[in-house]
Amino acid sequence: MRNIDWRFKLAAACLLFSPALALAQLGGIGGIIPPIIGGGGGTATSGLTGQASAAQVTVLGLLGGTTVALANTGALSGPTDALDASQPSGSVLGVLTGEVASASTIGYPDQVDSAASLANLGLSVAGTSIGADFVYSQASAILGGGGSGSSSFSNLSLNGVPVFVTGAPNQVIGIPGGQMVINEQQASPAGMVVNALHVTVLGIADVIVGSATASIQ
Repeated sequence: MRNIDWRFKLAAACLLFSPALALAQLGGIGGIIPPIIGGGGGTATSGLTGQASAAQVTVLGLLGGTTVALANTGALSGPTDALDASQPSGSVLGVLTGEVASASTIGYPDQVDSAASLANLGLSVAGTSIGADFVYSQASAILGGGGSGSSSFSNLSLNGVPVFVTGAPNQVIGIPGGQMVINEQQASPAGMVVNALHVTVLGIADVIVGSATASIQ
């Protein structure tokens, strides 16, 4: 089975010693790219989906919502396409900050692999503060074999209190006006969507950190 997440694991290790080296491992600097549509993924061609984003923030208001993504690959165009996006740092709509944002997705004739990561996460919405030293997600899909995925965290906290991450899919923690879902996974016969962290506050904001989508059929 092919695996592309080595560059993210290497960057995570480098981050402990040198942010500059970690950025080099992630492959350069990218800009804010149009947001992920539909909670993490996009269909590029019939039967194949691959997309990743370090973060996506939607702020809601009386006239609708504004959505901005940080290090978004966009959707794969076909089974031989490969996309990546990265930023050294970013601040999104006054809600989220992060560093060494990176996302990558790659297609093969029989497989799709996607991954995303973000360091030094700072998230503040409706009086709730969420932080993490590092957030990572990955999703893979094999033709005829379905999908798999996972996420990992370093020092995840809620209002300054450490959060115990069980590792189970869809761990839910209530926050004022909404919820925080850790390791959110949406499986289908063709693949998987993994959102490392999904925070919603009713009528105020919808935030996804570390989103990876992979699907093929």
